[in-house]
Amino acid sequence: MTFTDFFAAQSYVLWAAFGIALLMGAVVNKTNFCTMGAVSDLVNIGDTGRFRAWLLAIAVAMLGVMVLESLEMVRVDEAFPPYRSGQFAWAENFLGGFLFGIGMTLASGCGNKCLVRIGGGNLKSIMVMIVIAVIAYYMITPLPGSNDTLYSLLFYDWIRPLAVDVGSSQDLGTLLGGESAATARMIIGGALGLLLLGFIFKSAEFRSSADNILGGLVVGAAILAAWYITSDVFIDADGELLSMGEYHEQWDMLADSDEGKPAQGRPLSPQSYTFINPMAQSLGFASGGFERTLLTFGVMAFLGVIAGSLLWSLLSRSFRFEWFSSFRDFVNHLVGAILMGFGGTLALGCTIGQGITGISTLAIGSFVTFAAIVLGSALTMKIQYYKMVYEEEATFMKALVASLVDFRLLPGSLRKLDKV
Repeated sequence: MTFTDFFAAQSYVLWAAFGIALLMGAVVNKTNFCTMGAVSDLVNIGDTGRFRAWLLAIAVAMLGVMVLESLEMVRVDEAFPPYRSGQFAWAENFLGGFLFGIGMTLASGCGNKCLVRIGGGNLKSIMVMIVIAVIAYYMITPLPGSNDTLYSLLFYDWIRPLAVDVGSSQDLGTLLGGESAATARMIIGGALGLLLLGFIFKSAEFRSSADNILGGLVVGAAILAAWYITSDVFIDADGELLSMGEYHEQWDMLADSDEGKPAQGRPLSPQSYTFINPMAQSLGFASGGFERTLLTFGVMAFLGVIAGSLLWSLLSRSFRFEWFSSFRDFVNHLVGAILMGFGGTLALGCTIGQGITGISTLAIGSFVTFAAIVLGSALTMKIQYYKMVYEEEATFMKALVASLVDFRLLPGSLRKLDKV
């Protein structure tokens, strides 16, 4: 879509981000689409319904990106964040994902679910959101009176050297297809997407669950729609079509003044939904006096999900206030929020941002993050379960070893607690 001025193009993207997020927030609330719940159902009761809904969202987004990219209708190579970066930061992906998985389990949900719960009246999630936002903000923004971020102080020196340079891009198409990357993406993305659909709909129970199907379809379609909208906006600058990012780079030559110029150019790049960095962006937007120059796709996505969830809560009369049940509940949520703030930023995304949006680009870092999130969450649930069943007998180490044995990551001879 072509616009004659920058602000019309920006407004279109911002309101589209809000509108799609509004729908997604309402549907996620209505269907109880929840990635943490998906892992919980799978680990604790062997129910795969919500996990298949998550996989359905991945399949829809992956197949959609594969088709639209082949038609040059999306520009995921230019994405913010750079999922396909040639620097494969596997340690950051794994550690960040693992921390995030633990955190979302302690805090009763991922970043997206946190916003959905806020819309439903959950006051606990407001605290979780604030803590995530503050940590994520200072992971990428210098601390007051300093030139250092939390990332540079705590992680950069030891974890960034572990990154591997894989060339121009880390997506599976480029890595396996070389000069035929575009064709390879079509084949790999198509094969993975179809295999996922086959596995998902093999379950008769899943096929009979309208909510799980609706949740997976809408979330996947929302991811795809955002990719398309943010990739297909151009500004006619005296006959030359420029993306919003390109226009921002040439602002001094094209615009009459600096009034309204976005504070940063990167958030103008093609992108889709993720919910940890947008919490940080929203904190920056609020602390900056709600200046339009700080308004981004992420901020509108943040607001849209809350508004959509609130709308459904009111329509369904399910809105209710909820507070911490105990001091221990407060501590669990606080620790979980801290871990999600660090983990989500370190891994460049959450269960939606990396687990669906990132995977739709076939970036190997996104697959690593997805696996690490699931492992961190599942392991935390197992440990909690062993400690609940065995109480004083189950030390943390005994519960950890038993859980790792259950996942076949350690030999059974090391087990000190009977399987539960």
